[in-house]
Amino acid sequence: MKRGVLHPGIMDLAKYPFLAEAGEYLRDKGFNLEQLGHPDWMPLVEKAYGRIITASSGQVYSSDIEKLKDLDKDMEILSFIVAVILLKAAGINTLTRRFSLAEARRSEKYLEHDLGRKYVSDKAVKDSDFPLKIIQELFSVKVVVENDEFMLSVPNYLQRAVHFHEKEWKLVNRRVATGFVHLTAHETVRLIRTELGQYINSRIQSITLTSIPDTFKARVQDLVQLATKFSDAVVISSDYPPCVKHAIEVLEKGENLPHSGRFLLATYLLARGQTTDQIAPLFKNAPDYNERVTRYQLEHISGSSGKGTKYQCPSCDKLRSENLCFAIPDCDGIINPIQFGKKRKI
Repeated sequence: MKRGVLHPGIMDLAKYPFLAEAGEYLRDKGFNLEQLGHPDWMPLVEKAYGRIITASSGQVYSSDIEKLKDLDKDMEILSFIVAVILLKAAGINTLTRRFSLAEARRSEKYLEHDLGRKYVSDKAVKDSDFPLKIIQELFSVKVVVENDEFMLSVPNYLQRAVHFHEKEWKLVNRRVATGFVHLTAHETVRLIRTELGQYINSRIQSITLTSIPDTFKARVQDLVQLATKFSDAVVISSDYPPCVKHAIEVLEKGENLPHSGRFLLATYLLARGQTTDQIAPLFKNAPDYNERVTRYQLEHISGSSGKGTKYQCPSCDKLRSENLCFAIPDCDGIINPIQFGKKRKI
């Protein structure tokens, strides 16, 4: 990201502390790591640790920053920075990914709110300019605004919407005009959530730490211990098709599997006779894992809740269109993952 392009204020940095400008702001204010290691700053370390714990449980850290004084906004920014230092020192990728996705979801709320503010005249300063700049500068996605609607080019839209399974994301169900897809503020921000999480994760991974204050070390060890609850290995059956094996491997590594990949995994295993209780633990390493939400979604897919509609495993053609196909010679002649390993007459 180009420095000096966004020009964020303190409120913006409290909302989006992953921006490079946040570190510059704190340095300009005179904050440094040695200073934060003083025992007087232990409440800040605890706040940062709590921010990580919240993320590890699949929840999103929140605070009413609109009502905070500037000094308290500084603490919001600092708690993110210290959380990043704790995570980097612990070196646990699963926790880092969970934190990155949770912080992306937190910022998503602010981006949606700021984008949704009513535009005024072209000559006036627009409240939505800043979030639009974030999206454009971080992800090279230009969002066009017209009559309070947000528009992405068809290629930009398809690149991101391919990971969603719901019908409303299909291009045929969208309003498209002159090469642009019309979206709401919520839909615009939802499309870039995964990329935002990846961006935050990459920022954490790029940090170089030579040492940390002694006051940080106890919480770093607590994070190492916490990570053991996510380290159970997942057994991958040799008779699973490669697309399903890939989905399980992604989850096992603690990486974010797109919704379409989770849908594939759930529908395939349900079709193979596995129960919700058997399937749910496979998702526990997902950065945004929430047991209650996972079980609800599995029950919905299985048809045991709601209207009782049982969803079917997507076809191979569907998976290819979503970049979820990893075909091998044994896949020849099948049109659905359920047929893998079975002889099929052509």
